Parts: sequence; C-alpha cells; structure tokens
Amino acid sequence: IIFDRLEKRLMEMVLKETGGNQIRAASILGISRNTLRKKTKGK
Repeated sequence: IIFDRLEKRLMEMVLKETGGNQIRAASILGISRNTLRKKTKGK
C-alpha cells in the first residue's frame, strides 16, 4: 500500500515536470504510456 502511494506520487511529480506530457513522463519512468495512464487513472 505504501509503495502504491509512493509510485503514484512519483508519477504525478514527473507528469508535472513534463507539463503533462505522458509520453515523455513514461519514458523518464521507464514504463509505457499505457501503464502510466492505467496507474494514474482516477487521481
């Protein structure tokens, strides 16, 4: 549970830094854009 919150927070921070660019954020995080979208859905 703690890891899930940490992971989501990291994704939100990277998305903010990239101006919401999901492709760039996913690349930085080393995951696919689809994975990023699934994990950040329902913020």
